[in-house]
Amino acid sequence: MCVSCWGWHLTLRKGEDIPMTDPAVPACIDTLIELMALPAPTGQEEPVLAWCRERWSGFGADVRAAPIGNVVARVGGTGPRLLLQGHADEISFVVRSIDDRGFVWLADGQGSSRTFHARYPVGQPALILGRSRRVPGVFAAPTGHILSTRDDKGADLPDTASTIFVDVGADSREEAEALGVHLGAGVIWNPATQRFGARYVGKAIDNRVSLALMTHLLMTIDVSDLQYDLILAATVQEEIGLVGAQSLGGPESFDLAIAIDNGPIADYPGTDEGDLPVRLGRGPTLVHKDAMVHYDRRVIGRLLDVATANDIPVQHGVYPGFGSDGAALIRAGIPTALLAISTRYTHSPFEMGDERDLDSALRLLAAFVTSPAEPLAAGPS
Repeated sequence: MCVSCWGWHLTLRKGEDIPMTDPAVPACIDTLIELMALPAPTGQEEPVLAWCRERWSGFGADVRAAPIGNVVARVGGTGPRLLLQGHADEISFVVRSIDDRGFVWLADGQGSSRTFHARYPVGQPALILGRSRRVPGVFAAPTGHILSTRDDKGADLPDTASTIFVDVGADSREEAEALGVHLGAGVIWNPATQRFGARYVGKAIDNRVSLALMTHLLMTIDVSDLQYDLILAATVQEEIGLVGAQSLGGPESFDLAIAIDNGPIADYPGTDEGDLPVRLGRGPTLVHKDAMVHYDRRVIGRLLDVATANDIPVQHGVYPGFGSDGAALIRAGIPTALLAISTRYTHSPFEMGDERDLDSALRLLAAFVTSPAEPLAAGPS
């Protein structure tokens, strides 16, 4: 972040009325793109966690790092203890072997994927995160000139863990290891982010979008306006089982929570909008249920009331094939809502989002934390 942006924040804290259109203030999309460029496969999230520690402490939050890596920042304010949470890791692979010719073979970096994300990697830039260095390469598979990609019935054969590998330009196992490749190293696809008008495309929108929003919330609000005791958390290892969120604490730790994540949509060819009537550019989504939990109707209702009062567009969703850290928070006894930022082509190197959804989500969060907060009624409504 540029020095002038930090100066804007400090000036705002002193009470000057500087508009959000000030050219010294980065748009939330700029911060998101900065975060998307950081490599942070599951289990190796430190580049993103370090970014959060630096930025959030620079904005005056009381930041601590948990032993497993979670970054937890108390912003301040009084009232019910509100947690805003998002995860730092991205979809990834793991080096499972290096063959004698120097080709790198992969295991899925997630815990239960049956598809190996096989439709997406081939031809994408790869980045291997070794112990001492980062090793670039390319995801590859046998080509049609060498190996038939058709089965006996003429259907395309899917790429699998047995056919996709990473070529790092080495001629032997020893040469690949000398570059810094080793078993257990994380591997990510690593394309550059692109902008198409209000749309942006690239890796790791899931879930850098939450961290960008929380960071800009710190830049937008004045602590004296907070109606909650506000805490932010960037958590680890969501993509393999909500690991970091599970360690955040029980019902005595927080009175309520909003988990922030990306959210799948069905507004493009090959999808059925009747299954998921959510579109890009129409505002963030209040998720009522996913494959793991029903989200707390009291917190959802409060978010909806704030959105309505402030003329902020929101959408509603039920995600049958999705789970989030919000499930871990609910299981820990914390009433939780899931706020999802609509994303096309999720869990791929070319996820797509819309800047208008970021803006609406940021407005909603800012209005929520500065609106009068009453204790939640006993029991879910």
